[in-house]
Amino acid sequence: MPATNSRFFDELAKLMSNAAGAAQGVRKEIDTLVQTQVERVLNNLNVVKREEFDVAKDMIEKARLENMRLESRISQLEKKLEGK
Repeated sequence: MPATNSRFFDELAKLMSNAAGAAQGVRKEIDTLVQTQVERVLNNLNVVKREEFDVAKDMIEKARLENMRLESRISQLEKKLEGK
């Protein structure tokens, strides 16, 4: 009788282990499907990625600083012209 119980529990443990593995596989598959759908929705909404936003932000900041520098230079040149 004890051998039968042991075999029964061994088979039950294998079944539970297989079920857990299958559940993990299903979870991974669902995660992949959800991620794909979210990416598709974001692409359809023309949402920019964070990296692209940061690059554009840096470019805008550099352009703003260059504009300020040029405005200052123009102002100085105008003052020189007025003085002549």
